[in-house]
Amino acid sequence: MAIATDDATAIRAAAGGAEKRAYVRQIFSEIAPRYDLLNHVLSLNIDRGWRRKAIAELGLERNPRGTYLDLCAGTMDVSVALAHTSGFNGRIVSADFAEPMLRAGKSKTIGTRIAPVTADALELPLASGSIAGAIVSFGIRNVAGLDNSLVEVARVLEPGGRFVILEFSTPSSSLLNAAYQQYFKHVLPRIGGFISGHPTAYRYLPESVANFPTGDDLARRMQAAGFSKVRWRPLTFGVVAIHVGEREGAA
Repeated sequence: MAIATDDATAIRAAAGGAEKRAYVRQIFSEIAPRYDLLNHVLSLNIDRGWRRKAIAELGLERNPRGTYLDLCAGTMDVSVALAHTSGFNGRIVSADFAEPMLRAGKSKTIGTRIAPVTADALELPLASGSIAGAIVSFGIRNVAGLDNSLVEVARVLEPGGRFVILEFSTPSSSLLNAAYQQYFKHVLPRIGGFISGHPTAYRYLPESVANFPTGDDLARRMQAAGFSKVRWRPLTFGVVAIHVGEREGAA
Protein backbone atom coordinates (compact mmCIF):
# COMPACT_ATOMS: atom_id res chain seq x y z
CA MET A 1 0.00 0.00 0.00
CA ALA A 2 1.31 3.43 -0.95
CA ILE A 3 1.92 5.90 1.86
CA ALA A 4 1.76 9.69 1.91
CA THR A 5 4.74 11.50 0.37
CA ASP A 6 4.23 14.97 1.81
CA ASP A 7 6.96 16.92 3.64
CA ALA A 8 5.49 16.13 7.06
CA THR A 9 5.70 12.39 6.37
CA ALA A 10 9.29 12.76 5.16
CA ILE A 11 10.27 14.57 8.35
CA ARG A 12 8.58 12.00 10.59
CA ALA A 13 10.20 9.13 8.70
CA ALA A 14 13.65 10.75 8.92
CA ALA A 15 13.24 11.00 12.69
CA GLY A 16 12.82 7.23 12.87
CA GLY A 17 9.10 6.98 13.44
CA ALA A 18 6.87 4.02 12.68
CA GLU A 19 6.53 5.16 9.06
CA LYS A 20 10.24 5.07 8.28
CA ARG A 21 10.57 1.52 6.95
CA ALA A 22 7.60 1.77 4.57
CA TYR A 23 8.48 5.31 3.50
CA VAL A 24 12.11 4.48 2.71
CA ARG A 25 11.18 1.37 0.74
CA GLN A 26 8.64 3.35 -1.29
CA ILE A 27 10.75 6.39 -2.14
CA PHE A 28 13.84 4.41 -3.11
CA SER A 29 11.72 2.12 -5.27
CA GLU A 30 10.30 5.19 -7.00
CA ILE A 31 13.58 7.02 -7.64
CA ALA A 32 15.54 3.88 -8.66
CA PRO A 33 15.64 4.65 -12.43
CA ARG A 34 17.51 7.93 -11.88
CA TYR A 35 19.31 7.13 -8.64
CA ASP A 36 22.83 6.85 -10.11
CA LEU A 37 22.52 10.10 -12.04
CA LEU A 38 21.25 11.90 -8.96
CA ASN A 39 24.14 10.66 -6.82
CA HIS A 40 26.76 11.94 -9.24
CA VAL A 41 25.04 15.26 -9.96
CA LEU A 42 24.19 16.16 -6.37
CA SER A 43 27.67 15.28 -5.06
CA LEU A 44 29.42 16.97 -7.99
CA ASN A 45 30.78 13.48 -8.80
CA ILE A 46 32.82 13.39 -5.59
CA ASP A 47 30.86 10.32 -4.46
CA ARG A 48 33.01 8.06 -6.65
CA GLY A 49 36.14 8.99 -4.69
CA TRP A 50 34.36 8.55 -1.36
CA ARG A 51 33.36 5.02 -2.31
CA ARG A 52 36.91 4.13 -3.42
CA LYS A 53 38.27 5.20 -0.04
CA ALA A 54 35.63 3.18 1.80
CA ILE A 55 36.36 0.07 -0.25
CA ALA A 56 40.08 0.43 0.50
CA GLU A 57 39.26 0.31 4.22
CA LEU A 58 37.54 -3.06 3.79
CA GLY A 59 40.90 -4.76 3.30
CA LEU A 60 39.96 -7.24 0.58
CA GLU A 61 43.57 -8.36 0.39
CA ARG A 62 43.17 -10.05 3.79
CA ASN A 63 40.78 -12.59 2.27
CA PRO A 64 40.50 -12.14 -1.51
CA ARG A 65 38.44 -15.31 -1.94
CA GLY A 66 35.89 -14.56 0.75
CA THR A 67 32.23 -13.64 0.54
CA TYR A 68 31.50 -9.96 1.20
CA LEU A 69 28.27 -8.15 1.98
CA ASP A 70 27.24 -4.90 0.32
CA LEU A 71 24.48 -3.77 2.68
CA CYS A 72 21.72 -1.42 1.47
CA ALA A 73 23.36 -2.00 -1.91
CA GLY A 74 20.96 0.09 -3.98
CA THR A 75 21.97 -0.06 -7.64
CA MET A 76 25.13 -1.96 -6.67
CA ASP A 77 27.82 0.60 -7.54
CA VAL A 78 29.89 -0.54 -4.56
CA SER A 79 29.34 -4.22 -5.38
CA VAL A 80 30.62 -3.69 -8.92
CA ALA A 81 33.65 -1.78 -7.67
CA LEU A 82 34.41 -4.60 -5.24
CA ALA A 83 34.05 -7.22 -7.98
CA HIS A 84 36.55 -5.38 -10.17
CA THR A 85 39.14 -4.79 -7.46
CA SER A 86 42.54 -6.11 -8.56
CA GLY A 87 43.32 -9.48 -7.00
CA PHE A 88 39.80 -10.09 -5.71
CA ASN A 89 38.36 -13.52 -6.57
CA GLY A 90 35.57 -13.74 -4.03
CA ARG A 91 31.80 -13.34 -4.07
CA ILE A 92 29.58 -10.38 -3.20
CA VAL A 93 26.11 -10.53 -1.71
CA SER A 94 24.25 -7.30 -2.59
CA ALA A 95 21.38 -6.86 -0.13
CA ASP A 96 18.67 -4.21 -0.34
CA PHE A 97 15.02 -4.28 0.70
CA ALA A 98 13.93 -2.06 -2.24
CA GLU A 99 13.94 -4.60 -5.06
CA PRO A 100 13.54 -1.98 -7.85
CA MET A 101 16.93 -0.54 -6.84
CA LEU A 102 18.63 -3.89 -7.36
CA ARG A 103 16.79 -4.34 -10.64
CA ALA A 104 17.95 -0.90 -11.83
CA GLY A 105 21.59 -1.91 -11.33
CA LYS A 106 21.34 -5.47 -12.65
CA SER A 107 22.96 -4.71 -16.01
CA LYS A 108 26.15 -3.62 -14.21
CA THR A 109 26.64 -7.07 -12.69
CA ILE A 110 26.85 -9.10 -15.89
CA GLY A 111 29.97 -11.27 -15.83
CA THR A 112 30.60 -10.75 -12.11
CA ARG A 113 30.19 -12.89 -9.01
CA ILE A 114 27.56 -10.60 -7.53
CA ALA A 115 24.42 -12.10 -6.01
CA PRO A 116 21.61 -9.54 -5.54
CA VAL A 117 19.31 -10.41 -2.62
CA THR A 118 16.13 -8.59 -1.63
CA ALA A 119 16.60 -8.44 2.14
CA ASP A 120 16.10 -6.19 5.14
CA ALA A 121 19.20 -5.01 7.02
CA LEU A 122 17.46 -6.02 10.26
CA GLU A 123 17.04 -9.65 9.20
CA LEU A 124 19.68 -10.85 6.76
CA PRO A 125 19.20 -14.29 5.16
CA LEU A 126 22.81 -15.22 5.91
CA ALA A 127 24.34 -17.72 8.28
CA SER A 128 26.16 -16.45 11.35
CA GLY A 129 29.87 -15.95 10.74
CA SER A 130 29.54 -16.54 6.98
CA ILE A 131 30.73 -13.14 5.70
CA ALA A 132 34.38 -12.08 5.43
CA GLY A 133 33.59 -8.37 5.46
CA ALA A 134 30.72 -5.91 4.99
CA ILE A 135 30.30 -2.39 3.69
CA VAL A 136 27.41 0.06 3.55
CA SER A 137 27.51 3.22 1.49
CA PHE A 138 24.98 5.96 2.26
CA GLY A 139 22.38 3.47 3.42
CA ILE A 140 22.69 2.78 7.12
CA ARG A 141 20.87 6.00 8.12
CA ASN A 142 17.84 4.75 6.19
CA VAL A 143 17.49 1.59 8.29
CA ALA A 144 14.54 1.69 10.68
CA GLY A 145 16.60 0.35 13.59
CA LEU A 146 20.27 1.39 13.54
CA ASP A 147 21.43 -0.49 16.64
CA ASN A 148 19.64 -3.69 15.63
CA SER A 149 21.15 -3.52 12.15
CA LEU A 150 24.66 -3.12 13.61
CA VAL A 151 24.09 -6.23 15.73
CA GLU A 152 22.79 -8.10 12.68
CA VAL A 153 25.89 -7.22 10.65
CA ALA A 154 28.10 -8.35 13.54
CA ARG A 155 26.20 -11.65 13.59
CA VAL A 156 26.87 -12.52 9.95
CA LEU A 157 30.54 -11.46 10.02
CA GLU A 158 33.26 -13.96 10.77
CA PRO A 159 35.47 -13.12 13.78
CA GLY A 160 37.80 -10.30 12.78
CA GLY A 161 35.70 -9.43 9.75
CA ARG A 162 35.57 -5.70 9.01
CA PHE A 163 32.50 -3.53 8.70
CA VAL A 164 32.91 -0.23 6.83
CA ILE A 165 30.30 2.53 6.99
CA LEU A 166 30.39 5.45 4.54
CA GLU A 167 27.76 8.01 5.47
CA PHE A 168 26.94 11.69 5.39
CA SER A 169 28.13 13.72 8.35
CA THR A 170 28.25 17.33 9.54
CA PRO A 171 31.27 19.61 8.88
CA SER A 172 33.03 20.71 12.07
CA SER A 173 33.68 24.24 10.75
CA SER A 174 30.75 26.50 11.62
CA LEU A 175 31.26 28.58 8.47
CA LEU A 176 31.46 25.56 6.19
CA ASN A 177 28.57 23.90 7.97
CA ALA A 178 26.37 26.96 7.39
CA ALA A 179 27.04 26.83 3.65
CA TYR A 180 26.61 23.06 3.63
CA GLN A 181 23.24 23.29 5.38
CA GLN A 182 22.03 25.90 2.89
CA TYR A 183 22.88 23.59 -0.01
CA PHE A 184 21.64 20.46 1.70
CA LYS A 185 18.31 21.86 2.91
CA HIS A 186 17.38 24.26 0.11
CA VAL A 187 19.30 23.65 -3.13
CA LEU A 188 19.64 19.85 -3.09
CA PRO A 189 15.92 19.08 -2.52
CA ARG A 190 14.94 21.24 -5.47
CA ILE A 191 17.49 19.73 -7.86
CA GLY A 192 16.80 16.22 -6.58
CA GLY A 193 13.06 16.66 -6.85
CA PHE A 194 13.34 18.02 -10.39
CA ILE A 195 15.60 15.22 -11.70
CA SER A 196 13.90 12.37 -9.85
CA GLY A 197 10.35 13.60 -10.28
CA HIS A 198 9.73 12.66 -6.65
CA PRO A 199 8.19 15.39 -4.47
CA THR A 200 9.80 14.55 -1.11
CA ALA A 201 12.66 12.05 -1.52
CA TYR A 202 15.27 14.79 -1.35
CA ARG A 203 13.46 16.59 1.44
CA TYR A 204 13.90 13.38 3.44
CA LEU A 205 17.66 13.25 2.75
CA PRO A 206 18.85 16.27 4.80
CA GLU A 207 16.38 15.42 7.56
CA SER A 208 17.70 11.86 7.77
CA VAL A 209 21.29 13.13 8.02
CA ALA A 210 20.32 15.56 10.77
CA ASN A 211 18.86 12.67 12.76
CA PHE A 212 21.78 10.29 12.23
CA PRO A 213 24.55 9.90 14.84
CA THR A 214 27.94 11.09 13.65
CA GLY A 215 31.57 10.76 14.68
CA ASP A 216 32.20 9.42 18.16
CA ASP A 217 28.53 8.66 18.78
CA LEU A 218 28.30 6.23 15.88
CA ALA A 219 31.65 4.71 16.92
CA ARG A 220 30.28 4.06 20.42
CA ARG A 221 27.19 2.40 19.00
CA MET A 222 29.34 0.14 16.83
CA GLN A 223 31.31 -0.88 19.90
CA ALA A 224 28.10 -1.62 21.81
CA ALA A 225 26.97 -3.85 18.94
CA GLY A 226 30.06 -6.04 19.15
CA PHE A 227 32.72 -4.29 17.08
CA SER A 228 36.28 -3.66 18.26
CA LYS A 229 39.15 -1.56 16.88
CA VAL A 230 36.54 1.02 15.86
CA ARG A 231 37.91 4.13 14.18
CA TRP A 232 36.56 6.87 11.97
CA ARG A 233 37.69 9.79 9.86
CA PRO A 234 35.97 12.65 8.05
CA LEU A 235 36.28 13.25 4.31
CA THR A 236 35.81 16.45 2.29
CA PHE A 237 35.86 18.76 5.32
CA GLY A 238 33.46 16.51 7.23
CA VAL A 239 30.69 16.30 4.64
CA VAL A 240 30.96 12.51 4.92
CA ALA A 241 32.73 10.12 7.27
CA ILE A 242 34.10 6.58 7.14
CA HIS A 243 33.70 4.35 10.20
CA VAL A 244 35.52 1.02 10.43
CA GLY A 245 35.17 -1.74 13.02
CA GLU A 246 36.00 -5.43 13.33
CA ARG A 247 33.76 -8.12 14.72
CA GLU A 248 35.02 -9.15 18.14
CA GLY A 249 36.35 -12.63 18.62
CA ALA A 250 39.32 -12.60 16.24
CA ALA A 251 42.02 -15.14 17.01
